[in-house]
Amino acid sequence: MKLEEKLSPIVRQIPSSGIRQFFDLVNQKENAISLGVGEPDFVTPWHVREACIDALDKGMTTYTSNQGMPELTQAISAYLQERFSIQYDARSEILVTFGASEAIDLALRTIVSTGEEVLVPEPCYVSYTPCVQLARGTPISVPTSAKYGFKLRVEELEKVVTPKTKALILCYPNNPTGAIMTRKDLTPIVDFVKKHDLLVISDEIYAELTYGGRNHVSIASFKGMKERVIIINGFSKAFAMTGWRIGYAAAPETLLQGMLKIHQYTALCAPITSQVAALEALKNGLHECRSMVSQYDRRRRLVVKAFQDMGLTCYDPQGAFYVFPSITSTGMDAQTFAKELIEEEEVAVVPGDVFGPSGEGHIRCSYATSIERLGEALQRIERFVKRKRAKLPYPKTSISSL
Repeated sequence: MKLEEKLSPIVRQIPSSGIRQFFDLVNQKENAISLGVGEPDFVTPWHVREACIDALDKGMTTYTSNQGMPELTQAISAYLQERFSIQYDARSEILVTFGASEAIDLALRTIVSTGEEVLVPEPCYVSYTPCVQLARGTPISVPTSAKYGFKLRVEELEKVVTPKTKALILCYPNNPTGAIMTRKDLTPIVDFVKKHDLLVISDEIYAELTYGGRNHVSIASFKGMKERVIIINGFSKAFAMTGWRIGYAAAPETLLQGMLKIHQYTALCAPITSQVAALEALKNGLHECRSMVSQYDRRRRLVVKAFQDMGLTCYDPQGAFYVFPSITSTGMDAQTFAKELIEEEEVAVVPGDVFGPSGEGHIRCSYATSIERLGEALQRIERFVKRKRAKLPYPKTSISSL
């Protein structure tokens, strides 16, 4: 018996994550520095961990409501109102999930029917396209570029929208580019969505990670948009809680209750200890989040300047904790650059093409690591770039020291 033939055709055709292979290479290198992991280098704040410990000590080890602890859904509702001016009913419009990743999967499986199209701006988070496919939908790539700050443009959307288009996925602040969308940027997108009667899945997991005095704007806050939008968010990035696997969705009751049906049968409920920790984070952890953002901002400026000093064009990211420099001047494609960098200098970055065709010619580097390790990694990359440029047949761009 050939077990591979027993797999679903959709599962067979979906490639493994292009990011994970580089994590595996890092694990084989004793002195490797990884700039590939999209994970805060901070430990979850002590008072959040303590709340979990206290819950365990009190024997809180049971199931919760499928939708989540009422205290947590109420806190999420208050947070969304206070931070983004969007009002959601805690009893019927908020669902606590196993991380934002489950919420994305639930949203797509709830709204997408076989053959319906979902617009996926890219470069984008690696899970979107496979999740659309697993929902039996058809992902339609929408390119963005550094020329326009990796912002989504209506001109590109109009080129690919069809009568089969059901939804648009948004991810701003963006992974992998660090781009944001201002209210002015989103206004034509709102008009486009209404014109074509679309739904929007808005992944706002990096909403708290913005720089330069800029604040995140949710597309759901626009007049007439809440009824069309499923907000995806969670605690992994803002509160350094990746391993807790706790996220949520906020959506109109009809859509939310559809997601809840799937959640009931596939996950039942998010872990009670993670929910207790998330509640503590929302109630008392935002000041620590802002402290982390301040440190990220310092690293962001260091890394952008370093790449620019190397002669690598680097868009100045305004959100998340990634930079997405162009490496075309080295004469290498993204995959070759990343593979040779880890082999020769033991620095792991992610080739841009794993985030979609628009990412070719770029690499993603996370600056969610210490200043000391960032400095060492950047020196290694500088040596690597200088060595590769020396082999090119045309005059090289000079590289200044860090």
